[in-house]
Amino acid sequence: MGFMLVIAVLLIVGAVFAVVAQRRSRPTRPPSGLDAEVEANRWLVRLGGGLVPPDVRAWAAADENAARALTEAAECHRDARAQLAAARTAAEYDRVTRTAREGLRHLGTARTALESGSDAEASGCRHLVKHS
Repeated sequence: MGFMLVIAVLLIVGAVFAVVAQRRSRPTRPPSGLDAEVEANRWLVRLGGGLVPPDVRAWAAADENAARALTEAAECHRDARAQLAAARTAAEYDRVTRTAREGLRHLGTARTALESGSDAEASGCRHLVKHS
């Protein structure tokens, strides 16, 4: 009876080891179109939330560099929304994600300029937009 118990435990441990080894040996699959769409939408929502000013008076009194960065962020948001509406493939959703992340970088530049009044430059997100 004890011998059978040891054999059963060894078989279970061997099966678990085989399943783990098989899963580790599989190549990782690229994200599906649905995964890419969810990721792009998440970044776009994050950018849209960042465009809502926590202190409207500070944004209204923005210097030229902060205003330029805020404008670029808003343009990136608009472009990413349009891209998301037309996207159908993982590559197109990836472009939406890149555009939204670029907009978030502009928001960071604007916030830095608002907090410190520094000469932060906005570089634009036009290079990420594919016009058809």
